[in-house]
Amino acid sequence: MLQLIISGCNGHMGRVVSSLCEADPDLAVAAGFDLLGTADREFPVFSSPAEFSGEADVVVDFSSTAALTPLLAFCTARRLPLVLCTTGFSETQLVEIESAATAIPIFRSANMSLGVSVLQALVKKAAAVLEGYDIEIVERHHNRKVDAPSGTALMLAGAAASARSQPSQYIYDRHSVRQPRGCDEIGISSVRGGTIVGEHEVIFAGRDEVIELRHSAQSREIFASGALRAARFLAAPGQRPGLYSMSDLVASVAE
Repeated sequence: MLQLIISGCNGHMGRVVSSLCEADPDLAVAAGFDLLGTADREFPVFSSPAEFSGEADVVVDFSSTAALTPLLAFCTARRLPLVLCTTGFSETQLVEIESAATAIPIFRSANMSLGVSVLQALVKKAAAVLEGYDIEIVERHHNRKVDAPSGTALMLAGAAASARSQPSQYIYDRHSVRQPRGCDEIGISSVRGGTIVGEHEVIFAGRDEVIELRHSAQSREIFASGALRAARFLAAPGQRPGLYSMSDLVASVAE
């Protein structure tokens, strides 16, 4: 049985992860981390990772960027694999994650959906083939999401940019841009409203034709399920330290 620690266990995603664990006899929640703590869970909850002294196999994080440093310190000290599902990390924090990945296996993805991973591959292929087409990305999320643009939108923009023959620049806001669109631009627009789980649309606009690639998440369960698949992947016997992504998980499934 795989013993998990859920960081951010009291948040929306943390609760979805724990409910999936309850339904799976091969998974168990050893503990949860949450800054506020709580007494309403069926597992012990600690306000700080340093307070936990029990046994676990892997940590799944759906918390916030503010929790990163103590979480990395805990996982590296205990040699615990870490699945990072939080988005919005700063450049300094990304360096911190890369440094920790030299000691432990870390899985980081802006989106834990396998469908989004496929979309990313399609966007990269389309950008390589549709040379000269304008690229616009529109992402929509619920009104409680604090970061914009979404990590997934940036991930898709990165996939498109990597396939282009010339460097690209991201344009996040056009209201102050009083000039024609540049051919090197990738536009990214954010919508926040209601209870939208997550929608991402990538538009390739060429002369007299438009191609659209789109992914719509119908529930948060797809992200929780992907995180648990990543946890199993990281906790597999012989898994080496390093920074892993959805492409590594997809490749392991295809083997």
